[in-house]
Amino acid sequence: MRAVDLATERFVLTAPEEADVDAVFAACQDPEIQRWTTVPAPYERHHAEEFCTGAEDRWRTGVEQTWAIREGTALLGVVGLNRTSADSAELGYWIAPAARGRGVLVEAARAALDWGLDPAGGAYARIGWRAAVGNLASARAARALGFHFEGMSRMALPSHRGREDAWLAGLLPGDDRSPQPWPILEPSATAS
Repeated sequence: MRAVDLATERFVLTAPEEADVDAVFAACQDPEIQRWTTVPAPYERHHAEEFCTGAEDRWRTGVEQTWAIREGTALLGVVGLNRTSADSAELGYWIAPAARGRGVLVEAARAALDWGLDPAGGAYARIGWRAAVGNLASARAARALGFHFEGMSRMALPSHRGREDAWLAGLLPGDDRSPQPWPILEPSATAS
């Protein structure tokens, strides 16, 4: 499959490319990206080079569909669908620190999900989401995207810190995509 470009009201989503190496490398120095995502830590320049130059091959083989989120010439983040089986994928993303708080993730991820669930696009029967327990920002974004909370899986998320418990959610083509109830985001669940 060839890479597919997507557009939202404010952003253009295209496959990462070699010209993005500096921006990806700089963004992935952020401690929050290294803490909450699966990027290597420490994140070295060769990681950004491999990620950006390998995107076309991952598209071609169908292993992963990854988009750089662009506003003009600025790379704001990355969103992708990582194939987990013949008809399922998992949503992944990160947003550069300077782009946070502007709704970038939800707008861009919605376009990726629309494509992924479209029979003429990714044609996925299910798109999953998982995050390390405690990653409330990611959980809020997934809820806003319409994911249905499914629970927690113990020690299910490998990371450079070892294994961590993971929150799980899923989205099916026919699901109501309005924000759903998430017990972990209720005030009583996060009160200390």
